[in-house]
Amino acid sequence: MPSPNLSIGERLEYPLPAGADGRVHRITAFRYGSAGKGPKAYLQAGLHADEFPGMFALHLLRPMLETAAREGRINGEILVLPQANPLGLTQHPDGFLYGRKESGSGQNFNRGYADLVNLLPPLSLGPDAAANTALIRLAMRDVLAAHAPSTPLDAMRQRLLLLAHDADLVLDLHADNQALPHIYVGTPLWPDAQDIAAEIGARAVLLAEVSGGNPFDEALSGPWWELARRYPDSPVPNGCLATTIEMGSNDDVDPVLARNQAEALFRILARRGFITGESLPDLPELPCGATQLTAMSQIRSPATGLIVYHAALGDHVIEGQAIATILDPLGDEVTVCAETSGCLFARHSQPYGWPDKFIGKIAGTDEIESRKGLLLTD
Repeated sequence: MPSPNLSIGERLEYPLPAGADGRVHRITAFRYGSAGKGPKAYLQAGLHADEFPGMFALHLLRPMLETAAREGRINGEILVLPQANPLGLTQHPDGFLYGRKESGSGQNFNRGYADLVNLLPPLSLGPDAAANTALIRLAMRDVLAAHAPSTPLDAMRQRLLLLAHDADLVLDLHADNQALPHIYVGTPLWPDAQDIAAEIGARAVLLAEVSGGNPFDEALSGPWWELARRYPDSPVPNGCLATTIEMGSNDDVDPVLARNQAEALFRILARRGFITGESLPDLPELPCGATQLTAMSQIRSPATGLIVYHAALGDHVIEGQAIATILDPLGDEVTVCAETSGCLFARHSQPYGWPDKFIGKIAGTDEIESRKGLLLTD
């Protein structure tokens, strides 16, 4: 039997400051298990509010967690946020939801999170790794709580980090425009995150210590390996395995797919000890290797016109191969060729391009000379 203080799905509400229109938005989280009494997992979806598969998967995951909680099989705490971005969900001025950037400021909802490692005061770390982990998490909480947000977006970023900063595992669920499942993860966290990639059937694993822009997952995981460098005489573990999981295509709201994804997330939690008493199948074979983000080609359109793709998602393409044709209905055609060899794991669903528009992604193996600085599209 679960203990009296064990949550089987406590609903938590966090109001944000009123916006210019006076409207107050709320972040909603569901807690399973016991806060502060064991490991902590944090799962969120919809940080880009127009990316829908993760929302559906977490909706279906919640009853599974409720059952496990009733049976007393939650070890520690699991926080679930099926729609992490209430601000973006209201941006539909012309009948189409725009959830990647805040309409007023133009800021990406998954960029600009607090640089925690440089906000922390000097730390008195000792020889005990567990004690150092607890001290670092407490210091993170204090600097986050001390921040006075100036806008609803700033307050949303602060609240999400406050909810996730002390988690051992963070799964930030996203989706690409038209894509196969893939993940972004910090290089120091690989191959520890291999079970996550295998369970979701990732067709690309993209590694970087710093991808640029301080997205949510890097804001949580990056401080740990940086603190390990700054305090070489004290043991500082990777206290947070945070990863961005791209579940597939933005508009994949499919009951069978969502059920499979929810079950995969449940198995990830069980394999990592957050859920006990599960009989688990063998870990699936990961269908790809890991590649540095600097080896991922972002295919750009060289001209304006219709995009006629010659390669399908999942195709292995070779350098120089024709990937698409940009067809100007009033004029010429321009061929777009692969700049590297690898798996074409993402394309753009709207078949119309213009100069420098990103129309696809290839996970290669060789570093691409032009891939410097900001490694993610905004």
